[in-house]
Amino acid sequence: MARPRAELPPPEAVHALIDGEGRLALRVTPGARSEAMSIDGGQLLVKVRARPQDGAANQAVLELLARALDIAPSRIELLRGASAREKLFRIVAWASPP
Repeated sequence: MARPRAELPPPEAVHALIDGEGRLALRVTPGARSEAMSIDGGQLLVKVRARPQDGAANQAVLELLARALDIAPSRIELLRGASAREKLFRIVAWASPP
């Protein structure tokens, strides 16, 4: 049986959380039962199935974030929080919409 696709907020809602310098803060729950992304109180909450071992959870977050923003994973880099739940990513070559 195939795994259900992750629940993602609309791309516009995620774009609204990216600051003028292309940074996006989020909170991660690794080892979750299912993958999901939601916005609560102006913060992006991400749940991934991967465990926080050898960077697997960080990679899962990066791939889920790329899918939510409809961009290549290579355009996203982890700035801070490699071993923490609170993470800061930069969307490379991000230009805020007019």
